[in-house]
Amino acid sequence: MTHVREHHSILATTERKMLIFVAQRLPRWIHSDHLTALALAAMGMAGAAFVIARWDPRALWFVVIALVLNWFGDSLDGTVARVRRVERPRYGFYVDHVLDIAGTTLLLGGLACSPFMTPVVALGVLVAYLLVAGEVFLATAVRGVFKMSVGGIGPTELRIILAAGTLALFRSPVVSIGPFTLPLFDIGGAIAAAGLAAVFVISAHRNATALAVAEPR
Repeated sequence: MTHVREHHSILATTERKMLIFVAQRLPRWIHSDHLTALALAAMGMAGAAFVIARWDPRALWFVVIALVLNWFGDSLDGTVARVRRVERPRYGFYVDHVLDIAGTTLLLGGLACSPFMTPVVALGVLVAYLLVAGEVFLATAVRGVFKMSVGGIGPTELRIILAAGTLALFRSPVVSIGPFTLPLFDIGGAIAAAGLAAVFVISAHRNATALAVAEPR
């Protein structure tokens, strides 16, 4: 499978230069599989830290650390392969994104078991994420373009938003909207689920329309 990676997030250009710089200086014994495994372990660590924060809020610091580690592993694994010219396109694409799905499930599972997000909201975010992921992977297969960002927001920006929200929990885990007091992460999760659902519908419509034009009845 060959495809073009389309990444136009706010930080994409700066991030790309930074990742190449790091990949060129990474010890040779560290390879892409190590980094992919680190990314998955970090998401498991983040989910576990959210659960532990029920008893000790200081565990939230480990969520932020885990997000940094996840960024390092998930963003660098493909860059290392390209810099060293040892790409395995099909293997890399499959393993990387299967573990992304597993990692996101671990993260949201941890949030669902934490006091910061109700299970229904966490499940809604997970379902919306899986819908978008499935649509992106199908579009990559049939159109040869792998979209990594929408509206200037990509994986790195989402990690930053989640880290900022996690730090905000130290101040208060709830927010007041008029007469209502709601969990901060429930509001954020509802917005995320709605945004992902909108992305799914718009992207599916655009890709189906483009394919219908390319393959008329």
